[in-house]
Amino acid sequence: MAFSSTNQNPSVPSEQHEINVTPFIDVMLVLLIIFMVAAPLATVNVPVNLPAIAEEAKPQEDKPIYLTLQKDLSLTLGDDIKLAQSQLINTLQNQGIEKNKTIMIRADKAVPYGDFIELMNQLATAGYNKVALVGTEQVDTAQ
Repeated sequence: MAFSSTNQNPSVPSEQHEINVTPFIDVMLVLLIIFMVAAPLATVNVPVNLPAIAEEAKPQEDKPIYLTLQKDLSLTLGDDIKLAQSQLINTLQNQGIEKNKTIMIRADKAVPYGDFIELMNQLATAGYNKVALVGTEQVDTAQ
């Protein structure tokens, strides 16, 4: 503890008007040590030499191909082509949908799992292996 030398009464210490930075420095040193230990753990240190691709970037498909499976097991291709499940592959080929294009399946919640898998198997057997499943974002109503 520091005392002022200009004090008139030496038996009564005067107040010190400086900030004690020792606790602040102690805290900062502890934080520095924590960050020095944690920083190497947070970085990824896997050296990878990625190859270059000579092919140009392919543009995204303008309009996705939607296949909708209703709860009554009826199928709709796009927004307007209704079809029977037995005619699915023929309709896809007649519409000029190539096997390397992604088909986005929208299925009703009430569709039985077995019927949904049967549709997926039918597409896979015909060679349509790029299949994506479409869902809606779940909204939390508990707020």
